[in-house]
Amino acid sequence: MDLFARSWDALRAAVGRLDDADFARPSGCSGWLVRDLVCHLVIGAQDVLITLVTPAEAEPTANAAGYWSLVGPPTGEDPLDALIPRLAAAYGDPRLLVFHLDDVGAAAGRAAALADPAARVGTQGKVLTVGDFLTAYVLEWTLHHLDLPAPAGAPPAETLAASRALLEEIAGVTFPASLPDRDALLVATGRRAATPAELAALGEVAGRLPLSLG
Repeated sequence: MDLFARSWDALRAAVGRLDDADFARPSGCSGWLVRDLVCHLVIGAQDVLITLVTPAEAEPTANAAGYWSLVGPPTGEDPLDALIPRLAAAYGDPRLLVFHLDDVGAAAGRAAALADPAARVGTQGKVLTVGDFLTAYVLEWTLHHLDLPAPAGAPPAETLAASRALLEEIAGVTFPASLPDRDALLVATGRRAATPAELAALGEVAGRLPLSLG
């Protein structure tokens, strides 16, 4: 629960540090500008709010790692992926987009802080505890923090470490200790190419990269 708040607060603050010109630059998400990514974050905050008020009676069917699936690279054919750039462009002024993120994002943060971590919620056909659902989102927020331009700053060290551990659990691999958490996340998810030294350290794991989450 604490890591969710740390990662979400840091990400929202990072978006707030961007200049208007930054929103028209490419983000770390292939095919998306920064404004598209921020629009995606608004939708993510809405998902948190919706899920936290969608109680489930059944036993959990997934934990934080099980919330995620390994999928192929984006094809651009998903209707929501195609909608987000158009929706982001409709805001016009980037400050309107930031305002919407602050508004919905603050509500999502408050809802998470008030939620019972042991309660069960339903989302995407799965049942999770609130604690596991919010833990899954630490990875989401941390990766997208890394997708922002340099002026946004870095995610907190503890959320980088937690995200690395969760990604290792999802993929069933262990990244070499020689890779710092930030680099492990960037390389493993294809956000940057591995150096020859990193490829050597990764060994057979390199053949399974990049990892795409869905």
